[in-house]
Amino acid sequence: MEMKLEGRVAGPWAAELGLMWAETAPLLAQRKLSLDLRNVTYADDRGKRVLEAIYAETNAAFITDTPLTKSLAEEIAAGSTERN
Repeated sequence: MEMKLEGRVAGPWAAELGLMWAETAPLLAQRKLSLDLRNVTYADDRGKRVLEAIYAETNAAFITDTPLTKSLAEEIAAGSTERN
C-alpha cells in the first residue's frame, strides 16, 4: 500500500493526515506501507509527529527524490526511534 503526500504536512493538514491514518491503519493488515514524500514541500512539528507515529507503527518504506524529502525521511525515522 502506498500513501502519496503532497504539499505541506502542517497545521490542519497534519491533523487531517492523522485522522486519515486512524481510518486507514486497520485496513493495512499485513501489507507493507510506503510513504511517498516526493511532493512534500514542508512538514511542521505536528506533521513530523504524525509521520513518526505512522512510521513507528509500520516501519514504512520512504519514497524520496530530493535532498529535502530525503532529509525529512531521515528525520522521521530518527525521531520515531528516539521516541520508542
